[in-house]
Amino acid sequence: MTAPQHRRHLLIFARNPTPGQVKTRLIPTLGVESATAIYRRMLHDTLVTCSALEVQQRELWLDRVAVAPDAGTAMLDSFDLSLHQQSGQDLGLRMHHAFASSLQTADSAVLIGTDCPEYDPPYLHAAFEVLEQEDAVLGPAADGGYVLIGLRKTDCTLFRDIPWGTDGVLAATRRQLQRLHWTWSELPVRHDVDVPADLDRFPHLRPQPLEQPPGRSQE
Repeated sequence: MTAPQHRRHLLIFARNPTPGQVKTRLIPTLGVESATAIYRRMLHDTLVTCSALEVQQRELWLDRVAVAPDAGTAMLDSFDLSLHQQSGQDLGLRMHHAFASSLQTADSAVLIGTDCPEYDPPYLHAAFEVLEQEDAVLGPAADGGYVLIGLRKTDCTLFRDIPWGTDGVLAATRRQLQRLHWTWSELPVRHDVDVPADLDRFPHLRPQPLEQPPGRSQE
């Protein structure tokens, strides 16, 4: 008899791409329009990558579902996504809520953001494979955070007292996993995009200068 297939859910945490409210640390250097375009490009690329992964459900968790049309209703259909509302006073509570909801019907869930251009299907698949044996999996980020977290169960303690937005996120999360006596493994380090200097690693994301019409001075 064939063993039952484990139900795997992929959770994508994203912000509605409203100009001026995404990639705010890029705005002083690049401007609102370019920062928004970069965010939209990374969101699209992330969803393309996720669409190539064989999972039972792909969940897009937006910060503001009420304005979901800004994210593109067609996008939900194109990438076979279910739409969900983030809920919680801080990032940790929002992630815990998403895991608690998804794990009601999933054996394992992996949560990612949209800031890492280095995601690929094998990397995401590896996370789910870890969860066949471990309670949790982390995808460390080069800046001291993480680009991926996967769980077979959740506890709000895991996301408590984490210095979100700093280089201490990964270390604090490891300490919480130890306190919970959970087993976990870590994937290879990946890079994300938060500040203008990060774009040096991903030049394809940089806005391209407009071409000058023939005969127009380049000065």
